[in-house]
Amino acid sequence: MKSKLMIRPETRCIVIAGLSGGSGKSVASVALAAALRQRGSRVAPFKKGPDYIDAGWLTAAAGQPCYNLDPFLMSVAAVGESFQRHAAGAEFALIEGNRGLYDGVTAEGEFSTAELAVLLDVPVLLVVNCSKTTRTVAAMVLGCRELDKRVRIAGVILNQIASPRHERIIRQAVEQDTGIPVVGIIPRLEKDIFPMRHLGVLPHQEYGDSNAEAAVSRLAALAEAHFDLDLIVRLAAPRCFEPPSALPQIKDTENVTIGILRDAAFQFYYQENLDALREGGAELVMINALIAEQLPEGLDALYIGGGFPETHAQHLGENASFRTSVRQAAEQGLPIYAECGGLMYLGRSIIVDGSEYPLVGVFPVTFTMSQKPQAHGYSICTVEQKNPFYPLGTQIKGHEFRYSTVANWDGRAEELALRVERGTGFQEKRDGLRKNNVLALYTHVLAPGAPEWAAGLLRAAQDWRKKGRHSNTE
Repeated sequence: MKSKLMIRPETRCIVIAGLSGGSGKSVASVALAAALRQRGSRVAPFKKGPDYIDAGWLTAAAGQPCYNLDPFLMSVAAVGESFQRHAAGAEFALIEGNRGLYDGVTAEGEFSTAELAVLLDVPVLLVVNCSKTTRTVAAMVLGCRELDKRVRIAGVILNQIASPRHERIIRQAVEQDTGIPVVGIIPRLEKDIFPMRHLGVLPHQEYGDSNAEAAVSRLAALAEAHFDLDLIVRLAAPRCFEPPSALPQIKDTENVTIGILRDAAFQFYYQENLDALREGGAELVMINALIAEQLPEGLDALYIGGGFPETHAQHLGENASFRTSVRQAAEQGLPIYAECGGLMYLGRSIIVDGSEYPLVGVFPVTFTMSQKPQAHGYSICTVEQKNPFYPLGTQIKGHEFRYSTVANWDGRAEELALRVERGTGFQEKRDGLRKNNVLALYTHVLAPGAPEWAAGLLRAAQDWRKKGRHSNTE
């Protein structure tokens, strides 16, 4: 009997980049993912960089978890492994870039979307905002093509097209002067499909399920009407990925239960972080801090991610029984790891538009909100003081993005657990408030780039379970 030849399924791969932030690449990416899914394709979405909100919309559009590929936070090997693992089995893999195509952390564009495209050997669709311009678009596309010949610009999407004549002139100029096809347009719309707020696009969780679905459906229809979807699929690079093997367990130990505050106020969780905890043997219990009366029984740890406690301050403050439950758990020694919005929630209060709202009260901090970002960008921290999660000397790469600021704090900077080498931190280039088994930071971490994070949270949860869940460690 002849053995059957095993043919691995082919995945078509593309990067969607822009000339700058606000170019329209998020609209193009969500529209393309939604349209291909609507046609029956399994789409694997990715977001370049540390962004949570775009990743959330891509998840909603593709119906599959979006994974972040960040060459600053992750090693080259980790980026490649994550892409292959999560693209395997999909018909189409879509990577949304961030900022402009060549924008990185240095003048040479280090860690840019272009570098990621070269690293993964994936061609680029370039989204260009065409407001009040025509042939100059061709010059910009040509410049992007010539700046780094390793970057393969396979097609162009024209955004903010005002009329058929506007489209015709730009399409002809781009295709004649660059030889690169125009694969789609985005007409000038009367209003943004995505609602905006101070951190950018409104998260899909806050838009409401029905409204988010309607927005995604409108974008799918836009792509069907204005993108050459068949051409885009042909231009995408065909790749064959090995089926993913099971990841090794972090520890062969007793399973633990970790609570996750996940609701309209707390939304910023990398899928990689949740996967790392599950792969380490944790059962994750999702908790809505806006409506739950108390923490569930039997938790071995609590993870509070970032989000927008400031826009839900009244509802969070009104849920006094839940705030009390979290504070009592912290006082009893439950391991709690909190990031940014989670750090704020563990404070004493927050002032929003002149009104002060009570928070959990683990830390004696009152927060207020600024009109301008107080921290925005990558961070590097070193652990200098004992805490439940990270060994001394651990260097952590993360990122910060916040509008909150400390209005009042009954503490000292030298008490904070981490020294900030790059970034802002909580105060005086330090980060990491500590109390009992609680550690709260402004810095967000991405698990593939910080393996100590998941290992530390799982270890703390296991220790708490072994001690019978009633130890208080100062």
